[in-house]
Amino acid sequence: MTEKCKISAAMVSGSEERSYVFKVDGYSRAKALLKNGQCVTSDPFSVGGHDWAVEYFPNGYLEDCSDFISVYLFCETADAEDVNAKFTLSVLDKNGEPVPSYNRTSKTVSTFSREGFGEGYDNFVKKADLEASAHLTDDCLTIKCNITVIYEAGTRVPPSNLYRHLGDLLKNKDAADLTIQVGGETFSAHRCVLAARSSVFKAELLGPMEESYAASPIEICDMEADVFNSLLHFIYTDTVPPVLDVVMAGHLLVAADRYNIGRLKMICGEKLCSHIDSDMVATSLALAEQHGFHALKKACLQFLASPSNLEGMMASDGYEHLKSSCPYVFKELVAEILPAELKAAKDIIMTMWK
Repeated sequence: MTEKCKISAAMVSGSEERSYVFKVDGYSRAKALLKNGQCVTSDPFSVGGHDWAVEYFPNGYLEDCSDFISVYLFCETADAEDVNAKFTLSVLDKNGEPVPSYNRTSKTVSTFSREGFGEGYDNFVKKADLEASAHLTDDCLTIKCNITVIYEAGTRVPPSNLYRHLGDLLKNKDAADLTIQVGGETFSAHRCVLAARSSVFKAELLGPMEESYAASPIEICDMEADVFNSLLHFIYTDTVPPVLDVVMAGHLLVAADRYNIGRLKMICGEKLCSHIDSDMVATSLALAEQHGFHALKKACLQFLASPSNLEGMMASDGYEHLKSSCPYVFKELVAEILPAELKAAKDIIMTMWK
């Protein structure tokens, strides 16, 4: 791999703080040769009496980060324990200056050890944005890593990186004891993790229904494979894809409701509430009515109180589906748009379809 994609480096001296600059010669080649989850590792460099290395993933580390470049910092000292450090990762422009929009600084002190996991960013830079910029000079990408080693051990508690431990467990399929088939694809998972994160999975996998789910593989119907993949990723890492579009948010909202994953329901609900437009409002309103998402329903009705928004919704593809699947929601819609002084008319409308 070193013949195909070479990383060159230079050190900038300091006291407790030093900078490591590495250049990926052949950005396009590295992107073409390395798959999602595969990386190039820099040569070790020394800061604060410890050896460090940078891992560069040209197609992202996690499956749902394949549109991004992922970059992580590791402590390579053999006997290192609880090395506290802060760091900044920056893309450099052609003049060797950090690009403000591609500058990421750790907000808290991170604790590194030789046996532990590194720290960095799954979604460091979106590949499409970088490739459209002027920061790839002669197909080379230059990234600078500033590291400040803090010698006062134990003064700050580092942020939790449990999500990465569990994410690696899912990615590597270590000790997986479940095989799940969804939409023609097969997924490996861990019974105890699913049961710990979802009361529905707990009842199915560990409760009275356990015997019916003892066979492997388990088949889940009425769900697309990419939706289940995102659901599984959230179960293990408590994070959603870095770019969560409205359509996926709707599917994930239904999946989260099905498996009683409250935090995911709230995240997807907020996404839909903040992205209501005339094209999507009928679909969102039907979704809210069918699954009892009251906040989303209220937001949709408020949006449709505008005559122009209502007309736009009636011209959308989702309007006919809303009429056929949720005809009773129209009484609330009409009552919502009637003027306040027509209270008697509202009362009559609200008694309809009972």
